[in-house]
This record gives sequence, structure tokens and C-alpha cells, in this order.
Amino acid sequence: MSRWRPPAEASSPLITAAGLERLRAELDELWNVRRPEVVGALSAAAAEGDRSENAEYIYRKKQLAEIDRRVRYLGKRIPALRPAHGPPTDASAVYFGAWFSVEDEDGSTHDYRIVGADETDAARGWISIDAPFARAALKRRVDDEFEVQTPQGLRRCVITRVEYSEPARAR
Repeated sequence: MSRWRPPAEASSPLITAAGLERLRAELDELWNVRRPEVVGALSAAAAEGDRSENAEYIYRKKQLAEIDRRVRYLGKRIPALRPAHGPPTDASAVYFGAWFSVEDEDGSTHDYRIVGADETDAARGWISIDAPFARAALKRRVDDEFEVQTPQGLRRCVITRVEYSEPARAR
């Protein structure tokens, strides 16, 4: 059995303007604040002598590798991203950047926002535009029904609200 795996599907290059700024701020913080701190701590740990049994040295090397890996990723990903500015021309339908609510068959309601793959946050209800649920909801309007296959089975939902300015309860 080989270790080769096919490359992951490329995610959509769309991102909100605020999401792009967060990624740029993260890159700046990693490169200008965290990395110099870790390099300084790594130098101090290396100066202590035997590195093979120096837990601080080993930890700092791993920490530096994680920071460098994230910096490389952000350095490649940020130029490839395309920020979406403003709402679409048809603000009554669900498109990228929309906050929308759905009602399930059992009467429960859920709030979601469609965002780029780099800014998903399940706790906030922010789902990637590449997610099957988001794809099923795209171009739907209030009172439109749609179905989506989930790991728990087929889910039927009705759109109850579509907004493009952040709702007060989400802030």
C-alpha cells in the first residue's frame, strides 16, 4: 500500500474583505511578532548545552516549524484570494457573503453565513462556499425549499431570511 494520496480539491479563491484583512494581520503577527520571539527563545535554549535532551529546544524547534509552515501557506494563499466587495445586485437571493436563516422539517431554525474556505467558523455558523449545504442554498430566496444530502441523511430546509448587512444578533 502506498502513502500517495491525490491532492485535495482546490478551494474557492473567494473571501470577504474582512476575512482577507484578518489573514493579512495573522501573517504580519506571525512574521513580525511570534517568529522573532520563538527564534530568541530557541537561541537561548540552544545555548544551554546538550540539545538532544533539551525539552525547551525541541519544543521551540517544533513551534518554529509550525509558524514557518503557516507563514508559507499564507504567503502563497493571500495573493491567490479574490475579495468580494459589497452585496450582489440581487440582494434577495443567497449568494457569497449572505447571512441567511433556514427552518428544518422539525421546525428548528439555524443561522448561517456563506464565506470563503479560509474563514469558516462552525461556532458562528459561517460555512464555506464550497460546502454542499452552501451550494444547495445558493440562488435560493425567502420561502424557497431545498434539499441537501448530509452524513445524517437527506435534510430539507426552507429559507426564512436573507441579509447582506450583518444582523444585530450576530455581532
